[in-house]
Formats: sequence, structure tokens, C-alpha cells
Amino acid sequence: MRYPDGGGLTAKQRAQREQVRFEAAELFMQGVTPPQVARRLRVSRKSAYAWHARWRAGGLEALRSKGASGQPSRMKPGWRAWLAAELEKGPAAHGWVEDQRWTLARISTVIARRFHVRFSPAQTWRILHQMGWTVQVPVRRAAERDDDAVTGWIRETWPRVERR
Repeated sequence: MRYPDGGGLTAKQRAQREQVRFEAAELFMQGVTPPQVARRLRVSRKSAYAWHARWRAGGLEALRSKGASGQPSRMKPGWRAWLAAELEKGPAAHGWVEDQRWTLARISTVIARRFHVRFSPAQTWRILHQMGWTVQVPVRRAAERDDDAVTGWIRETWPRVERR
């Protein structure tokens, strides 16, 4: 399947998908069947048949992108820049001193305190994902880590374990 992400696309990604649909329309105009289009463009046959039906009913305009689906996010672009700066400060700067981990609930609370808009944990995760943040990735390695011991283990012990 060509589109494994299942949606949540940027404008650039929507334009790329639209271009694939336009390529399909060109192939339909040449008399290529939907299964052949699916193989050539590496899309599902279901998509190819749906595009073919839309193309027959409305031509090339029927395959044009309709834009982002759903309601526009209440999280404004300017807020995202502010949020990124606040996340860099850490949870202690916002009153959570017991540990230094950001949770979705904490981030949602920080947004709500500032902008008076409450986001669900799922929506908060989507916002962070769109901003390029990942799930709890440590910034530093453990202080106790011994790189020489790790290298020795990989060279000597791992091959013996792998053979079993």
C-alpha cells in the first residue's frame, strides 16, 4: 500500500497524493484499466476503482483535493511556538517538581492555563506529533554507562548468544 499513515496529512503531502490521482486520470484517459493503474502507481485496487468512478463522473476536477478534513484545530500556530518554548523549560517551571517528565495531562494543563482551551490527551498527542516532539526520548545516556563494556559485550558475548 502506498499510504500507510492513514491520514493526518500536511498540505504538501495532500498535494503529493493529489498528483498521484492526476497521474491515474492520465492513465484512465489512455484507456488503462483500474487494476493496471493500481499496479503502476502502487495503490490499492479499491482506490483505483474509486478514482476511476469519480473521474468518469466529474473528470479531472473530481479528483482534486478537497483540503484538510475535519474541523480546524483550535491550537493556533503562534501558540505552538509558545508551547515549544515552555516545554523546553521543563515541568518544574510550571509547578511539577516531583519528577521531570512531561505527560499529556500536564501539557494539556499548561495549554489550558495560558489559552483557556482544554485539549484531550489524544489531541495533545497529535499537536505534539505535528510539532515534531516524540514520546519520552531521553536526552542523555545514563551516567553509569560504560561504552567499552558495551562494545566488548557486542563483540564477544553477543555472537555466542546468537549462535544458540
